[in-house]
Amino acid sequence: MMASFFDQFASPLYLGIPLIAIAITLPWVLYPTPSSRWINSRLITVQGWLINRFTNQLMLPLNMGGHKWALLLVSLMVFLITINMLGLLPYTFTPTTQLSLNMGFAVPLWLATVIIGMRNQPTVALGHLLPEGTPIPLIPVLIIIETISLFIRPLALGVRLTANLTAGHLLIQLIATAVFVLLPMMPTVAILTATVLLLLTLLEIAVA
Repeated sequence: MMASFFDQFASPLYLGIPLIAIAITLPWVLYPTPSSRWINSRLITVQGWLINRFTNQLMLPLNMGGHKWALLLVSLMVFLITINMLGLLPYTFTPTTQLSLNMGFAVPLWLATVIIGMRNQPTVALGHLLPEGTPIPLIPVLIIIETISLFIRPLALGVRLTANLTAGHLLIQLIATAVFVLLPMMPTVAILTATVLLLLTLLEIAVA
């Protein structure tokens, strides 16, 4: 029984095609492309307004030099939000429950930030490895600890995202199964369990 619960996190094949490839490609098909006409449709207008507001909020803490990364960061955020939300629908597959996909996104972006920081502001980047006011005997130990924490950061964040999504999907499936089992025998308990399921689904939407 427990193996069937975890089958939802396996990457299935259909006609020799891995469904994770379709799940990654599908979000870009759902968004309408802007037309060359002066007046766009209501859907494209709302989509453009939401992306503009999202970009403004995302770029607000950054200086002007960081705004050149807006296209990459906003595209990545919209992509992740879309596949996570689609993964909450029945009979769907969530690619971000795979650690390989999360690490594939985390490691290149983390490495890019480290390399760009070392190239553009090496003093500031290396200064993060040693807190100000550190006693002299602790300097070698702290440099080693900060270096290890720097290199382990993408792994920790990738595992955290995978664990959060996996645990949420597993809890939803377990509680939904309990609702179907309890409904004929104890309807009152089944309704209370369904209320918990609804609250958990809202929490998973926020996580997604």
